[in-house]
Amino acid sequence: MDTTRTADPPKLGLRERKKAKTRALIQEHALRLFREKGYDATSIAEIAEAAEVSPTTVVRYFPAKPDLVIYDDLDERVIEAVRAQPRELSALQAMRNAVRSVFGGLAEHEEETQRERERLMWSEPELRAAMLQELVRTEREMVDFVAARAGLPADDDRVLAVAGAGIGVSLAAWFACEGDRSLARYFDLFDAAMAHLESALPL
Repeated sequence: MDTTRTADPPKLGLRERKKAKTRALIQEHALRLFREKGYDATSIAEIAEAAEVSPTTVVRYFPAKPDLVIYDDLDERVIEAVRAQPRELSALQAMRNAVRSVFGGLAEHEEETQRERERLMWSEPELRAAMLQELVRTEREMVDFVAARAGLPADDDRVLAVAGAGIGVSLAAWFACEGDRSLARYFDLFDAAMAHLESALPL
């Protein structure tokens, strides 16, 4: 069986595309100002002025200042892609395909944005704490997915092991790419580790 098939992600409607464009514009200007002035020295009002929106609009899209750095739609896109995978695939196979589908489709400027966000997150204590909270949310969503696919309760030890291992491999592969953040390097490490997990943690 071919376990590398990917499903096409759902297409956004016009309203969702407009919202995504506004959110991306605000974040683009925020990251630029953080780079030029520093994270703490940049105000929401300055970001709003640069993006030509009101401060209220900035807060509507990014309720807290760390969200301007922490937020991306990649987790959401991966989770959507995971849920769209064929039912005959295991949870780990679905995760593997989804990550390749989403990250393999990133444009060069999107990759650079991810690297810039990463630099900021590791340089600011407030952002590191927010990043940990976001990771917890993602892990809980993955637990729910694995449980639903396996027909088991979310607190089943096998579900927790598979979901936690999948998230852990993704992080470990990313950290191992320090100094070479190319997607090709990441996929090589991620695929090899996930293949090992698939044989060790059948579910």
